[in-house]
Amino acid sequence: MKRPLSILLALIVTLDVAAQINSIVLGRPTDSSITVSVMFNANMQFFIEYGTASGSYPLSTNQIVHTLNVPDEVDLHNLLPNTKYYYRLKYKTTTASAYSFSPEYSFFTQRAKGSTFTFTIETDEHLYDKKGVLNMYNITLQNQAADKPDFMITMGDIFGDDHTPNTSTSYQMDTLHKYYRPLLGQITHSIPFYVCLGNHEGEKKYYLVNNAPNNIAVWGTLWRKYYYPNPYPNGFYTGDTVAEAYGMGLPENYYAWNWGDALFIVMDVYRYDCDTTAKPHNWDWTIGDKQYAWLKATLENSTAKYKFAFAHHVRGEDRGGILNAKLYEWGGYDGANGTTYSFPTKRPGWAKPIHKLFVDNGLNIFFQGHDHVFAHEVMDNVTYQSCPMAADSTYQIGMLANASAYVSDTVDGTGHIRVIVSPSCLKVDYVKAYLPADTLSGMHKNKEIGFSYTIGTCNSTAVLPLVNEQEIAVVPNPSNQQLEIQIAYGIEFKEANLYDALGRNVLNTNQKKINTSELPNGLYYLQALVNETRIVKKVIIQH
Repeated sequence: MKRPLSILLALIVTLDVAAQINSIVLGRPTDSSITVSVMFNANMQFFIEYGTASGSYPLSTNQIVHTLNVPDEVDLHNLLPNTKYYYRLKYKTTTASAYSFSPEYSFFTQRAKGSTFTFTIETDEHLYDKKGVLNMYNITLQNQAADKPDFMITMGDIFGDDHTPNTSTSYQMDTLHKYYRPLLGQITHSIPFYVCLGNHEGEKKYYLVNNAPNNIAVWGTLWRKYYYPNPYPNGFYTGDTVAEAYGMGLPENYYAWNWGDALFIVMDVYRYDCDTTAKPHNWDWTIGDKQYAWLKATLENSTAKYKFAFAHHVRGEDRGGILNAKLYEWGGYDGANGTTYSFPTKRPGWAKPIHKLFVDNGLNIFFQGHDHVFAHEVMDNVTYQSCPMAADSTYQIGMLANASAYVSDTVDGTGHIRVIVSPSCLKVDYVKAYLPADTLSGMHKNKEIGFSYTIGTCNSTAVLPLVNEQEIAVVPNPSNQQLEIQIAYGIEFKEANLYDALGRNVLNTNQKKINTSELPNGLYYLQALVNETRIVKKVIIQH
């Protein structure tokens, strides 16, 4: 039974007032920029100060006058690629005389080729109905934060809610989108956030064209873009270049980018399908001519070592993975058993089905949600990875309802997917989440691995672990003639950069012993790259 909307709205208002002192959602990271979406629950004045060393913020934005609960998008430009940045907010009310400041947060700009990095995936949060549980979701969020990913992707059905498409209002759609700000803000201050649209977001062609602009699709698009900075074509990202009516502009619904050795492709499997029903099936479903041409060009023009695609589900509404991927626009076949190949006549002018595009261009993994269950399947060397719900406190919703639509490797539970990308291999882990009460028996523990697999050649040095600050030391400090970087056994030292107090790079070296005899006295920041972690240490030069 669906939770009454009045109860949900009351819950959201209570949470907003109680917890949302401020929320920060990072988005659109590139090689030289990032968008910081900031929202307070009071009128404020604020600015952002930032730099490449922890505790040092030589750069800052202009002061911004903020209206309560109205997000401000602040773009940080002229950043260095492949670099970890640290930042904090300084803010005060309009009547205060002194500034307060947030904790220090951080983010990475685009990784260089050959880097090792982590990203995470969550899906089907469903907090707008009784399927998702808030306490469970908070644990999944914190588990993702512990993985220290460069970014996270939601696979959809996060905002909802299309259960009452003809009676929902713009205010209700606003409230449903705003609800996640303080929840995501627990971790998205340091983990950029990407949205892949699900069916329950309601941004479908059927809704878009009915009673426009007064419908859930138009309102959903507007409020999603208002609260969450998703990518649009800008030279770093590619995607939909056609602006939509009623103020929607570029819809920020499908997009692609490169990060390290990997290509990331996020698809929208709802916006361009049939306009005669909300749930089209078989050949009535489509990603549309425009998105197909973009997908084909993106795959064929990519030289990335690894390629990932993301969509809420194969063919939008049906259940399953590879059984579905053989059919209709995705695989080309129709009929009860998928035995008749009808693609050339059903999609005239299209080169090949979507799955064949994946195969011919070396796609490694297609990630999907929708079915609320972890399932791992492989067809024609393409991995079809279904992701579990992020907030299922029963641990069984998807397993009971949809496991029969898959042919191998289905696992119950709730949690997120962690992907570690390294030069020689991919490692995919299903990280399970458990409520504390469900770990008391000792049968399960939070963050246990429910399933794991690799693609490529993984060995002891392929996926390098994150390094703690305590595992590296700089001696002597203060330094006179020479300082030495000391690291724990088994950690790989790659390079070091020394910055003065103004943030200027005064030295780059791949040696652990550094001559400091010619450097002026003062405070410096040593940034050492060990494994794939950048550690910053304060250094005093004193002759």
